[in-house]
Amino acid sequence: MKFKFFCPRWGSENISWDLFCQRVKNEGYDGVEYGIPNEVEIRELDEAWQSFEKHGLDVIPQHYGTYDADFSRHFDNYAGWLEMVRPYPALKIDSQTGKDYFSFERNKRLIELAAEHTRLSGVAVFHETHRNKFTFAAHITFEYLSRLPDLRITLDASHWVNVAESFLEDQQEAMDLAILRTEHIHARVGYPEGPQVPDPAAPEWNEALQFHLNWWDKVVERKRLEGETLVTITPEFGPYPYMVHLPYSQKPVSDQWANNVYMMNLLKERYQKSY
Repeated sequence: MKFKFFCPRWGSENISWDLFCQRVKNEGYDGVEYGIPNEVEIRELDEAWQSFEKHGLDVIPQHYGTYDADFSRHFDNYAGWLEMVRPYPALKIDSQTGKDYFSFERNKRLIELAAEHTRLSGVAVFHETHRNKFTFAAHITFEYLSRLPDLRITLDASHWVNVAESFLEDQQEAMDLAILRTEHIHARVGYPEGPQVPDPAAPEWNEALQFHLNWWDKVVERKRLEGETLVTITPEFGPYPYMVHLPYSQKPVSDQWANNVYMMNLLKERYQKSY
């Protein structure tokens, strides 16, 4: 089984695409997960994909920026984003989809829209577990997964830990089903009062790390048993406000880039020797 690790563009937007992709390649990543705003200019997409091709990097486009409360506008803007990225080669798409306050039927229409994109383009769309989206909590996502057997997700359990103010010990059924439906992993470590520990290497955050490693291990083992040949993982520690800053000086308490490289190397060592 092969593992591919993706570096988030998030937090490095001030760096040119060419320099960013060179850094990504030098660190040993296999690709980039690119959070694409709805209002991005096509010339930036062209520049980004030229850099991906130049440096031999795979890409996972990430949708996050459809915020409209009016469902008709929301639907149209999400459709527009999917149409915008369709011409660009991608391994898969990560989508922060819908809203936590939309009805099941309205969020289902957005899920069906993504499925139609997959049918037309051949690029699968996986729906990220994320606060304020339809997947904002484990127990709510459990309902969607139970009622929609074809639904597949990007597992970012850090959000669920934060929403539930726990490590989900009392929601095992929801976690088990989520693990069965996971097709991409966001390797960020959350804790009951926040979606991102300050430093995943620090011993005081080891308990949180171990909970997340256990969930990721189960996804990887499930894929092995199913005969899958590829696992994709994005270490996704983010900048401020996910990254805590010191008061007054506004200095980050740790280094975002280093945190993601640490997580990638930890998981490479954990999985590539065993699989």
